Amino acid sequence: MVARKGNKKDAAKPVVKKAADPLYPARPRNFRIGGDIRVKNKDLGRYVKWPRNVRIQRQRKILWQRLSVPPAINQFYSAVNKNQATSLFKLLMKYRPATDAEKTARRTAAAEKAKSGDVTPAKAPLAIKFGLKHVTSLIEEKRAKLVCIASDVEPIELVVWLPALCKKMGIPYCIVKNKARLGALIHQKTTTAICLTGVNKDDEATLRNLTESFTESFNDTKCKWKKPQMGLKTQARLEKRMKQVEADLAKKAQY
Repeated sequence: MVARKGNKKDAAKPVVKKAADPLYPARPRNFRIGGDIRVKNKDLGRYVKWPRNVRIQRQRKILWQRLSVPPAINQFYSAVNKNQATSLFKLLMKYRPATDAEKTARRTAAAEKAKSGDVTPAKAPLAIKFGLKHVTSLIEEKRAKLVCIASDVEPIELVVWLPALCKKMGIPYCIVKNKARLGALIHQKTTTAICLTGVNKDDEATLRNLTESFTESFNDTKCKWKKPQMGLKTQARLEKRMKQVEADLAKKAQY
């Protein structure tokens, strides 16, 4: 048997290491714990172990971006704009319900009138109506003039049906961004929905303008599905795949 001689090209080339420069020695930095000091402007977010509630919050946000959202839920992502919200809350601030101290003073004054012989019943002042059951009954009785629904109610199933009920009954409604803003109007931390059953004569024009605007923006607008939003890596991969498909189609068209 004659051994075959190997090709010269296949022979392994000797690895030549670059000699270290004595004038400029390599000083690699170690940024681990107890090592070199990090650069001040470096973002350390990826090195932090965030609390569990923060991780769940961020994962939930990404998951909502990746999923297709049906119209009934997607409509809660489009709330009133800044100009509409300013006019709306300026009107609602005038009709805040009475506090406990104000109620006590009103009842005391009514009792003193009754003692003096004045039997005329005192008319309750116009105020915001709140509470999900109370607001629902006012909508069904068509006594509500304007309904405001919070967009960040958790779980969303509590109010997801309320816009459909308002549309069926022909009552203008709007979606406000923060449930805490609605809660501040009625001296509470948060609330799901509030409504107005009437206003004074001075505010009828303002209420009419708001109802017309909200009817056009919410009642008469058909909400659509929310398309999923992929990550940057997935978008780049899909774009690359689309370019390859277009190139193949262009080649086939030539023949």
